[in-house]
Amino acid sequence: MPVTSAGLLLHRGAAATEVFIAHMGGPFWARKQAAAWSIPKGLLDGDEQRLAAARREFNEEIGTAAPDVPYADLGVFRYASGKLVHVFAGDGTGFEIDELRSNTFEIEWPPRSGRRVAFPEVDEARWVPLDEARELLVAGQRPVLAVLEKLVRRPQ
Repeated sequence: MPVTSAGLLLHRGAAATEVFIAHMGGPFWARKQAAAWSIPKGLLDGDEQRLAAARREFNEEIGTAAPDVPYADLGVFRYASGKLVHVFAGDGTGFEIDELRSNTFEIEWPPRSGRRVAFPEVDEARWVPLDEARELLVAGQRPVLAVLEKLVRRPQ
């Protein structure tokens, strides 16, 4: 059974769509920008519903609840590693954060030092235009943007 995560992709604006994405924390990603950003997402807890997991993970990674708006199911996307990410999109117009308050994780740092150091799961989150998001997102999440574009440009 492949590892499955769920995430929320907030968007705003139709003509010039922007998405809310997060830069991954920790020393591996510290000096990287291209392909070092992600949709706020995380692993499912047991039999947890996917949208509920996506909302929980958003809160854990960003430090605030996701907007209470309808969410569209964009589908499941497979990484080259085989990991699956189920993505939901919601109109985040008006959503802003005052301060990022992400969960942390611990790793041995520097490697083989025997020292455990805590790092935030996410060290930055912001709104970016779709074209910029195509360069910033990890490769396995980039196809989500094409599906989102179809959704937001569809006549109402």
